[in-house]
Amino acid sequence: MCRSIKPLRLPDRPATEQEIQEAALQFVRKVSGYRKPSKANQVAFDKAVEEIAQTTQRLLDDLVVNAKVLTT
Repeated sequence: MCRSIKPLRLPDRPATEQEIQEAALQFVRKVSGYRKPSKANQVAFDKAVEEIAQTTQRLLDDLVVNAKVLTT
């Protein structure tokens, strides 16, 4: 799909709300083919971004990640 999409699940910290929103926006832009939707499509575009961001947050919250304990 797009090679420039960066991973949101990082080993050192959780994704921020802004990162999730930006990823959702990038996804909707890619799928819709619109960088900026027309006024007629703005509501549908914004709704899709919000729904994808919420779904992404749920996914990240539900993932089971093996935590490694770092010792020094």
